[in-house]
Amino acid sequence: MKKSFTLLEMLVVIGIIAVLVGMVSSSYSTAQKKARDAKRQGDLKAAQQILEQCYSVNTTPYQYPSGAGQLSISLGTITESCPGNASLVFTIKDPLNSGTYMYSLATTTSSYTITADLETSTTNFSVSNQQ
Repeated sequence: MKKSFTLLEMLVVIGIIAVLVGMVSSSYSTAQKKARDAKRQGDLKAAQQILEQCYSVNTTPYQYPSGAGQLSISLGTITESCPGNASLVFTIKDPLNSGTYMYSLATTTSSYTITADLETSTTNFSVSNQQ
């Protein structure tokens, strides 16, 4: 008599492996989303620091870069330079290259808000002026 696996035993093993692969792939997808959100938040914090440097450099009068009210940037990319100082330039690009960052700036050039849509949360992440 030969000893071998039955068809039922093979199907059970294949089913268990399929369930494990499904669990791992869903966990990996969630980790990727969280990593992209962390990059978005880090980018906005870096842009906030650059805008605050712009504000301190432009002493006559103190001002932030003057955008046109509220601007929705295509393909999730923002490029802005500091008025009167071309060396302070920042570019933010969405990690998926399909999201949208909102860059809004008050018309008095005395305040700003940059907002990013997050994948893992229903609320947006925003940074605004500190002055």
